[in-house]
Amino acid sequence: MTTVQPPAQTPLPAAPDLRRQVARLLVIRGSGHLGDGQRRYPRWELENATIRRLLAEGVGGVILLGGSAAELRLRCEQLRSWSQQPLLICADVEEGVGQRFEGATWLAPPLAVGRLHRSDPQRAIALARRYGHCTGRQARLLGLNGVLAPVCDVNNNPLNPVINVRAWGETTSSAAVLATAFLEGAQAEGVLCCAKHFPGHGDTSDDSHLELPQLPHGRERLEAIELPPFRAAIAAGCAAVMTAHLQLDALDPLRPATLSRPVLTGLLRQELGFTGLVITDALVMEAIASRWGAAEAAVLAFEAGSDLILMPADADAAIDGLVEAFSSGRLQLEQLHQSLRRREQALAVAGSRAPAASLAPLEELSALEKPQDQALARELVEMSLDSRGPQGLPAGPGVNLIRLDNSLNCAFLPAMAPALLRPAAAGYQCCLLDARGPSPWSGNADAPLALERLPDGPLFLQLFVRGNPFRGSAGGDEPWPAVIRQLLRVGRLAGLTVLGSPYLWEALEPLLPGTIPSGYSPAQMPLAQATLLSRLGLAAGSIAEGGFTD
Repeated sequence: MTTVQPPAQTPLPAAPDLRRQVARLLVIRGSGHLGDGQRRYPRWELENATIRRLLAEGVGGVILLGGSAAELRLRCEQLRSWSQQPLLICADVEEGVGQRFEGATWLAPPLAVGRLHRSDPQRAIALARRYGHCTGRQARLLGLNGVLAPVCDVNNNPLNPVINVRAWGETTSSAAVLATAFLEGAQAEGVLCCAKHFPGHGDTSDDSHLELPQLPHGRERLEAIELPPFRAAIAAGCAAVMTAHLQLDALDPLRPATLSRPVLTGLLRQELGFTGLVITDALVMEAIASRWGAAEAAVLAFEAGSDLILMPADADAAIDGLVEAFSSGRLQLEQLHQSLRRREQALAVAGSRAPAASLAPLEELSALEKPQDQALARELVEMSLDSRGPQGLPAGPGVNLIRLDNSLNCAFLPAMAPALLRPAAAGYQCCLLDARGPSPWSGNADAPLALERLPDGPLFLQLFVRGNPFRGSAGGDEPWPAVIRQLLRVGRLAGLTVLGSPYLWEALEPLLPGTIPSGYSPAQMPLAQATLLSRLGLAAGSIAEGGFTD
């Protein structure tokens, strides 16, 4: 691989100017809510006083999560008023803006389209492009100019704990063509898209939020599987590429991709010819933060070829570390200037497509979700459902046993969710199995569910299981096949739904007799619940579902 010699060092600017220039490379995490007391993740979401200070000191970007669509619109205005420069304001809205901000459109996950691509590629491509237009337009109207999507990873490992249904495909061809269609639609609406996670996080069995995954493949395999979707995204004009916290010994045995010059400069810049923004994945993730301090991680990432530093564990320490590295000559000033130019050019392009006047007036936010957005959401859910068996559940009283990752932070299961209310109307009492709560397991491999801890009666099992950051698995580590056999053996299984991972559904569906109503949806939001439960004969009753109708 060609080694790039750094350019000669140019004179340093005065210290305050250097610090402001360096700060412009950081993207810090904030809540989409306006008030500090509303922050959902205070460990990562800085309080307003700190955000305001950092923006005044030159920090150039904010990533947001949480709040309503209307609140996001106000929040983006607020953040821009705190800054003296154009800001990158972005969000992880891989499944539509409504995935993160209530009141916008929440779409079925990309893998739903990826699986359609097997049988109807033209329809899948058209849906992916509409998906991008919907996401990009709503993001822009609410004040975002960066969409941290599409996921270009090829999810060819069913045990992948973190990518799973977030991917656009399980094959290289599907991932490439659908991710590209999405980004073309989104960027046409005036936002910057970000292809992630380079050079490919699909074939891992570890979650980089928790540990450093190993990708044991050589260059020939990477060229065949992992890299083509990124090549396609680059060819389509993707504004940014996000790095992956992965160890690839075949490319760099010393450092993970995010901190690797052979990966970011040698492979991405020189060989793939990418000239846009390179942004790190969040440096606060354990794959990085458990091994390097905030200052050194930022310096190593920039040294490797990153332009933007996303969510350092300590923003002030990251700025201090970068300033010291430039002052000492460890980092070359010309690289700083190149990164700043890329940033300014990307924001200028987005701004030219979407000037500030294109933001939605506050009084018009009630019409943010257009009829075509609602039609797209419904079409994606309906085309991706699978169902088996008769309609209806046995007469109650019974148990509605719901498996969740975390019942305390579960946007898809509000109090009026169909998954709660429709079984209740049929006489089924809700019991939640929370991954962070008491263990539901008996310790008996043949009868793993501790049924003595549950009320008597028929049991309707609903599994909300998928790959998610910080979970560490996609449900494959739990004995659900044994649970199904156990419930069938004692005659208590009334029905089954799986919402999320297709791999769990594919493992359980063959175990079910034709007399058991069962179904699958890759989407988990209330619309998907309502549609799937209607397929199984649990129609909306007299209890209001808060507008979540099928």
